Amino acid sequence: MEAGAPPGRDGLGDLIGLEYLEMGPEEVRARLEVTDDVRQPVGLVHGGVFASMAESLCSAATWLNVKDDGMAAMGQSNSATFIRPITEGHVNATARPRHRGRTTWVWDVEITDDQERLCALVRMTVAVRPIRSD
Repeated sequence: MEAGAPPGRDGLGDLIGLEYLEMGPEEVRARLEVTDDVRQPVGLVHGGVFASMAESLCSAATWLNVKDDGMAAMGQSNSATFIRPITEGHVNATARPRHRGRTTWVWDVEITDDQERLCALVRMTVAVRPIRSD
């Protein structure tokens, strides 16, 4: 997968400005610019943005690995722990697979700011199911 191009349209990713940087079998990286569109009223990046980034990254990466087997990938569980806020610059996400099963993949996602400080951890489970033909 080329940097900057998700596998197909990612409507929510497009909405929040998600930019794919790297998509490999052991690591997926993306970022988005902090703008008023992703800040909550107090000026912090909304926690849902972190969760959305993780789900987009992990679903896309899982799909790239299972699509040739006629399988689809979709978020099944998303658990985010917030450590420190991000108010400016970029939200940077790095996802690494922890488990690659027949019906589920589990990913750990680290969210950092531009100073590479850990800001959130997300555990993402992605369901792998046959693509429906109807």
